[in-house]
Amino acid sequence: MEFKAKHRFADMSARKIRQFADLIRGRMADEALEILRFYPNRGARLLESVLKSAMGNAEDRGARDKDELVVLESRVDGGPIMKRFQPRARGSAFPIKRRYAHIVLVLSDMEEPAPEAAAAE
Repeated sequence: MEFKAKHRFADMSARKIRQFADLIRGRMADEALEILRFYPNRGARLLESVLKSAMGNAEDRGARDKDELVVLESRVDGGPIMKRFQPRARGSAFPIKRRYAHIVLVLSDMEEPAPEAAAAE
């Protein structure tokens, strides 16, 4: 069974968070939480909170064994961009792009194979 958690409109660019999403993809949920806990970056904190939320969703929905959860999908998509202009010298303007991100994390039990994987075999 799959358990999802999302953090939409995260106040950081997707590029800065994506490196940590790649780091935990395919790992056990406990191991991924330990890895993220020891990084000082803000992107790791955001992804850690989403991972804790997904683990809480799994516990709430009755996962058989919390130690068997695997990070099936960790995706960071770009969100909207807030565009502003800052005045510069001699009447020119400098664009400011404030980027947001959408973080999607999916945990899965190890026992059940995904329906797509079973159909491919």
